Amino acid sequence: MATWHIDNAHTSVTFTVRHMMITNVRGSFGTVEGVIHYDPATPNASSVEAKIETASINTGVTDRDNHLRSADFFNAAVNPYITFKSTSVNLTSENEGTISGELTMAGVTKPITLKVEYLGVNKNPWGKNVAGFAAEGTLNREDFGLTWNQALETGGVLVGKEIKLALDVQAVLAEHPVTA
Repeated sequence: MATWHIDNAHTSVTFTVRHMMITNVRGSFGTVEGVIHYDPATPNASSVEAKIETASINTGVTDRDNHLRSADFFNAAVNPYITFKSTSVNLTSENEGTISGELTMAGVTKPITLKVEYLGVNKNPWGKNVAGFAAEGTLNREDFGLTWNQALETGGVLVGKEIKLALDVQAVLAEHPVTA
């Protein structure tokens, strides 16, 4: 089983949430790290451990980002990371499947399943093997204690419960020292 390190510079973790019941707000997290254990010959034996820095959230609006970092949402000072640790991988076709695991956000751990796609392996310009993966899924933010909201005068709420996740991951094959 090969070990791959997530390349933060070539990885994106993005989300979409309904705003005021009528539009979507998109955002991302700028700092992610982790390890993928993957071998194309035995993909169902793969595993992932990753952590995302909550303070690295970016929706393009400074005041909103600061509110999301506050105790109303992530409480980044107390919960500096969102973590994921896989528990199973289930291939449904040659390069697609699901990955299930434990997601910890704002101090609450819940199971989650993401649809994943293996995009292949290539060599980067520095001669290192890199692999690409994509994943997507949804979660209910209130399941993780992120319940802050505001009622709208016309009905409904300011922030939707459902969060759509999209991850594009590039990982670099770990170099293993040669032993004599």
